[in-house]
Amino acid sequence: MNKGDLINKVAEESNITKAQATTAVNAMFSAIGSALKGNDKATIIGFGTFSVTRREARSGRNPRTGETITIAAKNVVKFKPGKDLMDSVN
Repeated sequence: MNKGDLINKVAEESNITKAQATTAVNAMFSAIGSALKGNDKATIIGFGTFSVTRREARSGRNPRTGETITIAAKNVVKFKPGKDLMDSVN
């Protein structure tokens, strides 16, 4: 499922127009992104939790040449699925 499929499904199940569904889906993604940018968690009960963690700098190897390189530190987004989501796929 891609974003367009999600918008179509939201519009169909909520009985709203695709334009309204697009606005709602974009607002949800924006709200989650804003929370993560502020180092906050975004928890959707039953679905899961999005959070940001810091990955420190580390050394790695270039697979083509075998030389050692330094991989820069960065923030990464993590997702932990909720119980309801896990139960629905098993």
